[in-house]
Order: sequence, then structure tokens, then C-alpha cells
Amino acid sequence: MRLVTYALDDSNAIKMKIGAFVDNDATIVSLTDTDPAEAAFSSMLGLIESGEAGLAKARQIVADSRMSSRPVKIESKSVKLMAPVPKPESIRDWACFPEHYINAKTTTHRRLAAKQPDPEAALEQFRREGKLSLPADYYELPRFHACNRHNVVGHEAEVVWPPFSEEMDFELEFGFFIGKKGRDIREAEARDYIFGFTIFNDFTARDFQRREARIGGKCKEFDGGNVLGPCLVTRDDVPDPYNLRLIARVNGEVVTDSNSNTIGRSFEQLIAHMSESTTLYPGEFFGSGTVGGGCGLEFDRYLRDGDVVELEVESIGVLRNRIVRRSIERAS
Repeated sequence: MRLVTYALDDSNAIKMKIGAFVDNDATIVSLTDTDPAEAAFSSMLGLIESGEAGLAKARQIVADSRMSSRPVKIESKSVKLMAPVPKPESIRDWACFPEHYINAKTTTHRRLAAKQPDPEAALEQFRREGKLSLPADYYELPRFHACNRHNVVGHEAEVVWPPFSEEMDFELEFGFFIGKKGRDIREAEARDYIFGFTIFNDFTARDFQRREARIGGKCKEFDGGNVLGPCLVTRDDVPDPYNLRLIARVNGEVVTDSNSNTIGRSFEQLIAHMSESTTLYPGEFFGSGTVGGGCGLEFDRYLRDGDVVELEVESIGVLRNRIVRRSIERAS
């Protein structure tokens, strides 16, 4: 199923409902309105927590919608899509794609080398010193940074450019939500803990990131900086998450065309690693990290006011957002 959280409009965003896309995403079967007494349909988190029993009821409603008028159906274009899980239980973003890591390090050190009398010689020195390579323990110790779950927005939301930055960037990622509680999960059993997949755009203030000299931090801490959507596709409808085409467009221009088969470690490995002595809960989100070539940093090319960023992941859909500069009223 292709599950969504939606509201009738911005003013009613607090009155969110859940449903499922049908008719090539043109229509939403409203689970909340079809069975308002069902606790599992009160929110996407409620559905995730309900497990297979809730999913079975949801699948039956979607099946009935093809043969009966009982399920409530609405046009997708008449509602506002929210993030599938508007406030995840947690967000961990992992560095799964080695090509992105290498490209980012190369661009960063090329900038440093440009300040030297002989930039090419300086860059070659960085290369000999191993500064353009993956860390020795990259494949031994999965790396992640935590994101602010309160900063999440969804498809078509405007992302306001934070005033502390002049170099804003997108990041082409996808990821998954944990579907059931677990601890010390073995890698061979980890796939069963994945509820479903969605697209993730982890907007980043690159100039501030250079000042912080770290992956995460304030460079990723601003309202609307974490975008999820447009839908949450259940695990059974994504047969192979390691062979999905990933495309990024800025103002319609393709800037990235890659594939998830370039991933350096599996989602099952992340679950096994993170759950060691740590309980995972339904509704926690794991991001894949940026695919190689999947952000402006790798080409030293950044966003401009008004740019529209579209991230497309095969089997999931297209996540679209506009980034805008806007005056911000500061609290007195």
C-alpha cells in the first residue's frame, strides 16, 4: 500500500487523517473517514503500531474501494499531503553511500587547496595523506547523525531559507520506518522490522556546516529542514530497496540520476547495529544518507531563492519542495 497523511488545507493541518493512494495516486481512500472508530486509523503512527492486524484492515478497505461505494474516496489534488509520519519517534540519518562521502570530501579539500599557491599540488598532497578517502573503519562502524523530529514537513511544503546561511543544499535520500519494537535484532531477521519506505530530503546549510566541521549540527537544525514524503510505501510493495532509481531535479533540470545499488551497507545492518543494547520502537525513521552525486555540495553548486527541488525514488514517487527566502520575525 501507498499510505498518506493528509489535511483538507493548511488551516486544518492539525486535523490530519490517513489514507491510501489508488488510481495511480489520483485518489485517496480515506481510512480515517471510512472507519473513524478504528484506533489504528487515527494517525499513521497508530497504524504502524497496530501491526499486521491494522494493516490487514487497511488492505481490506482499499480492496473494497474497487467494488463498493462504502470506503470514502477523495481526489488527491483536493487535499494537502503532510509528511507520512508528521512527527517521527526519532530520526537517524546514516552515511550508507560511500560515493557521496568521497565526493563531499574531495569538494571540501578542493576548496582548501584553492587557497594555496599551487592548488593542484595541494590537492594531490591531501590525496596522498588519505584525506580524500573513506575512513578506515567506514565499513566496520556505521555512522549516523540525529535529526530534529520537530522540523519535519511534507510534500509541496515551502522550506524557508534560514537567515544564518548563504549556501543552501538539498540531499537525495530515502529511508524506512521501524514497524515493531525490538532489541538486539539479528541482521537475518531485521527486514521484518521495516514497516515501509519513503523519500527524505535533508536540507543543509553548507556554509554553516563548514564552520561546525561535522556532519550534523546547527547546519541541519531549522524549521522545515527535514522533508519526508510524499507517501509511505509498505515493505511488501518495494520488492528490492537495493535496486531503485534515484533522481534529483532542480527547476526541472536533472542533476542526479543514480541507483540504490550503489549503497555501501544494508538497512538490515543498520537495524542490527542500532538495536544492540538499544530498543527500537515503531515510528522511528532511518535515513539512507545521500546517494552519490545527490547534493550540490558534491559539485560546489548550491540552491537559489525560489528553486524547486524534486526528488524521485522508484516505487515511491516524487517529493517536491520550493525553498524561499523570507523575513523572519524574531521573538522579543
